[in-house]
Amino acid sequence: MSDETPILLETTPDGIATITLNRPEVHNAFNDLVIEQLDAMIDDLAKQDGIRVVVLQGNGKSFSAGADLNWMRLAADLDEEANRQDAAELGDLLLKLASMPQPTIALVHGAAVAGGLGLVAACDVAVAVKDAHFALTEVRLGLVPAVISPYVVAAIGARQARRYFLTAERFDAETAQRLGLVHEVVADHAALTAARDRLVRQFLVAAPGALAAAKELIQEVGHKPFSSALAHETARRIAERRASPEGREGIASFLERRRPSWAKTD
Repeated sequence: MSDETPILLETTPDGIATITLNRPEVHNAFNDLVIEQLDAMIDDLAKQDGIRVVVLQGNGKSFSAGADLNWMRLAADLDEEANRQDAAELGDLLLKLASMPQPTIALVHGAAVAGGLGLVAACDVAVAVKDAHFALTEVRLGLVPAVISPYVVAAIGARQARRYFLTAERFDAETAQRLGLVHEVVADHAALTAARDRLVRQFLVAAPGALAAAKELIQEVGHKPFSSALAHETARRIAERRASPEGREGIASFLERRRPSWAKTD
């Protein structure tokens, strides 16, 4: 029974961690147990220096169909405060996923709906098979995509969110790419694996600390107006990286025409 192991984790000696949602019988819909285990797993991986890349995928026919209906049925019987605490757990999970120091890759096939779409939006890079489909269906259930909204709006913009939050319509992988939710669309599962391997190789030749700093930089400068304060902050960040052990090693390796110490290649 996959509910006994709703989340699978595999790591390689090169530092590639693959998290697999493992409830295929319900299209990897998540409940409180899934959220709890995924939260703990992401928290643990984020602290491991040996982990260089994190991949998120789903077993079975879908990436994730969002919230489990039985779990939602139980939530409907809770009072507002209990529901707030319940929703906050998903919010904490998404924040940890979006804030991981390592690059994260979502591999999407089948359905990525509601909260499942939120997981995709919280990852750094998303690749989808061309027959994948997406939807933000919450309003059809009398709800709103509140907890996932910061990540979805950051991915597709407020103007597109106005349409897809309100219509709850289904859209395909090519539309998801056009909206900015997905970076790449591939033909089939074999091409999805190939895209994963190509992205992983790109990340493994980059400096781990610089990748983490680049992610923090995006959070710092995103949606901020040009200003003297912002210019000084970005100058501080590049100066810090130049003086860091990674920065010194990177520049030295370039001048000496050798691979930097962190680079892993085939």
